[in-house]
Amino acid sequence: MPETSLIEAHGLGRNYPMRQGLLGRQKDVWAVRDVSLNMVRGESVGVVGESGCGKSTLGRMMMGLEDPSIGSVRFDGRDIAGLRGAERRRLARRMQMVFQDPFGSLDPRRSVGAQIADGLRIHKIVPAREIADETTRLIEQVGLSSAAMTRRPHEFSGGQRQRIAVARALATRPDFIVADEPISALDVSIQAQVVNLLIDLRRDLDLAILFISHDLHIVRHFCDRIVVMYLGRIVEEGPAEQVFGTPAHPYTRALLAATPSLHPRPDATGDRILSGELPSPSNPPSGCAFRKRCPIAEPACAKAVPPLEAVEGGWRAACIKAGPRPAPDETKEKGRP
Repeated sequence: MPETSLIEAHGLGRNYPMRQGLLGRQKDVWAVRDVSLNMVRGESVGVVGESGCGKSTLGRMMMGLEDPSIGSVRFDGRDIAGLRGAERRRLARRMQMVFQDPFGSLDPRRSVGAQIADGLRIHKIVPAREIADETTRLIEQVGLSSAAMTRRPHEFSGGQRQRIAVARALATRPDFIVADEPISALDVSIQAQVVNLLIDLRRDLDLAILFISHDLHIVRHFCDRIVVMYLGRIVEEGPAEQVFGTPAHPYTRALLAATPSLHPRPDATGDRILSGELPSPSNPPSGCAFRKRCPIAEPACAKAVPPLEAVEGGWRAACIKAGPRPAPDETKEKGRP
């Protein structure tokens, strides 16, 4: 029996009005188009793609921080757009976000202990007399000393600040976390520590985590399933080992070819290397948006947007010539970075 979805996005789209020139007409620019995605408890899903592909907009919509122009998001079977007041606050407790910039997401004027305690107090997670003890437990759970509680954010390193941001997110005992580029602002030597912390927390707390990143190596190790986005659409989605081992979409193969590897495949060819610029969302190409950069494009690619359909191997790709092919580097056993 399949596991019940915790969060479901159906046909999500988000557009923004843009005026062309000082006196020009207004035109809708679509940041996300027709995205559907389900997640179950304890699952980690990675969202990858170039800057401007709609990753963060998708994460904000699934969190309820931004309303979709079309489509819906259901959490535990309920449409989050229809929730107000106390119901909305109860939902906010179960959905939390870890942002890219840990310093910018923390109040520089307040102690980190006070900021972690906010969620405990506002959502009445524990009785008032237990807030101090619970705050200490959360700080220690993310690998910091209880002495950190009285200090302010500027007194910590970037990696420590991100641990504090994670502790604050955990304070409300959420079921779902969106981690939006949570390690991109950190030193490389610290990134693996923060990712390993998230791996442990996901396992111990049965968290569902939507992990948005441009770092394919980290996503490969952390995530069960991968979503590849291009110009607002999902172009490939499936289990991490399949997507990275035998990618079905030419864009995924190009992303992998552009990622430095210590174990390059002898069959990695130049036609997989991504070339050209990302098209403007305000003026996307007809048909397949990737066709002008695609090494295997043909005239039929310009006629219609290819649907996201199942391909051999049990995952989905949006390409009329989709099919599993060897990745630019050998599939390695999934584990810690």
